[in-house]
Amino acid sequence: CVLRYWIVTFPAEFNLDLGLIRITEEFRDVAAQLGCEEHFKFIDISTIPSYDWMRRITQRKKQTKKGKASLLFDHLEPIELAEHLTFLEFKSIRRISFTDYQSYVIHGCLVDNLTLERSIALFNGVSQWVQLMVLSKLTPQTRAEVITKYIHVAQKLLHLQNFNTLMAVVGGLSHSSISRLKETHLYLAPEVVKIWNEMTELVSSNNNYSCYRKAFNECQGFKIPVLGVHLKDLIAVHVVFPDWIGDGKKVNLVKMHQLYMTFNELVSLQSAVAQVEPNMDLIYLLTLSLDLYYTEDEIYELSLLREPRNSKLPTSPTTPNKPLAPLDWASGVATKPDPCLVNKHIRKVVDSVFRNYDHDRDGYISQEDFESIAANFPLLDSFCVLDKDHNNFVTSWGIRPSFAVYGCFSSCFFRHCHLHREDLSNKPSIWLKLSRLCLYRGWN
Repeated sequence: CVLRYWIVTFPAEFNLDLGLIRITEEFRDVAAQLGCEEHFKFIDISTIPSYDWMRRITQRKKQTKKGKASLLFDHLEPIELAEHLTFLEFKSIRRISFTDYQSYVIHGCLVDNLTLERSIALFNGVSQWVQLMVLSKLTPQTRAEVITKYIHVAQKLLHLQNFNTLMAVVGGLSHSSISRLKETHLYLAPEVVKIWNEMTELVSSNNNYSCYRKAFNECQGFKIPVLGVHLKDLIAVHVVFPDWIGDGKKVNLVKMHQLYMTFNELVSLQSAVAQVEPNMDLIYLLTLSLDLYYTEDEIYELSLLREPRNSKLPTSPTTPNKPLAPLDWASGVATKPDPCLVNKHIRKVVDSVFRNYDHDRDGYISQEDFESIAANFPLLDSFCVLDKDHNNFVTSWGIRPSFAVYGCFSSCFFRHCHLHREDLSNKPSIWLKLSRLCLYRGWN
């Protein structure tokens, strides 16, 4: 029974799509009228488990208590960072339903498709975050160390078979704001450049992403595809092949087979299990970091601050000599998050920070601990702004407005960059004014 095969293969659609549920029930009633009660079991959808979790954009699992974990990205090993990025990617992409994909293919763009839009925003967020973490460092050598770390993160993402986040990381490192840093790239070791070349070759768009497709098809078990590549495949099949053939009397089975092969890779993630045990405090920190929004011009302006133009230096080794990621499919998505969502993440991050660094539970953390955490967030308020009592400690209620400024008004900093060519990280007056503006507008 074709309908039964559909139910077994795509159970989520028969639990979430009200129109499909109604049609299935009508079909069952017709079967009853025709005296085909013995076929009821083949079209019974009452035993399908609930897929309501796919409707919820955010969902948190209760975390069992474990030992203390560092919340510093600089202290995390590449595999730890890759695992937590994979957890976020998996949680986001598995919520995308067949109907979401179908809507995107038919319309050719995002129309009332919040789940897919969130997944694309995560992709863009990872790419921008990688760039900002590199540009947050003041010297070429320290920037090269960050680039090296993220190249190793990309390598670990490949081992985890998370190709979508791998594409985002490579896209961030190959962005013009990073690839133009010629002084920085002089500090990259030859073996690191070799790994980088392997990663860029893997996700190159040459021959319709042939290297990626070969690697993905050879993977077994849990794997996350490059969403943009497969969405383009779906659109191509939909446009090239007609739905009907033979004077409109026969279903085009070639088209159905091509669509099935692609849809199956995407929808199968709904029932997959990621072999990752995340630390939720790190997840909260990553979520806030990736939710922040900057324009490409703003990031490029910061890149110019770090290294002004100098045509005498050689070409950077990470400057791509071939087309890379399918970033155009995601470029039209506005990733600026909802203020309420940002504030929710801020509360969770602050709670996590104090749970891990307020050792005597008195509601304060030291300057040393704060500066360590602030390293995760480029351009966050300096400690001298937050330490209003001048006691070398800061409270949770004192740190929260700073994160709010960082999350919601950070772009104001970039708009001041062209007015102040020197580094502004030691000039807290701008951020103090923004902090007051933030509090005035209710961002607390």
